[in-house]
Amino acid sequence: MWLLAKNIVFSVLVPAAAGLYVPWWISGGAVPSPTFTLRSLAGVLLLTVGAAGYVWCQSWFAIFGRGTPAPIDPPKRLVIRGPYHVVRNPMYVSVLLMVLGWSVYLRSSPLLLYAGALWVVLHTFVVVIEEPSLRRRFGDAYVQYCRNVRRWMPTTHQS
Repeated sequence: MWLLAKNIVFSVLVPAAAGLYVPWWISGGAVPSPTFTLRSLAGVLLLTVGAAGYVWCQSWFAIFGRGTPAPIDPPKRLVIRGPYHVVRNPMYVSVLLMVLGWSVYLRSSPLLLYAGALWVVLHTFVVVIEEPSLRRRFGDAYVQYCRNVRRWMPTTHQS
């Protein structure tokens, strides 16, 4: 139960800030009225896939990794199944999909720029801090994982 509480608190503070609060602020705090155009439906689809993807990723961290996405309480085990079998950073990809969804839904160029800037920040964090830390913690298992699964683009696996 404590692990679930820690995961919820982290999600409300960090990913929700990047994927919900900041986009809301950038858009001027607007609460858009629902529209049913192809564009708005595409935006909602991206938002939904991103939010569901984040919950899926976080669940795998908690259940199989026995930790949280927070750097101060990371998973105890290397998680390479589920969404992590397809891409090494599915949680970040999920948050980016949420921001892109807002951008499409609101027709917001500033949100599109924010998505690009967020990706640069996340990529830099992953390459400079996260990957070296994971290499130290999990050794050869992580190195092999990096050989088999791409950082950002989905990986197709041969059966």
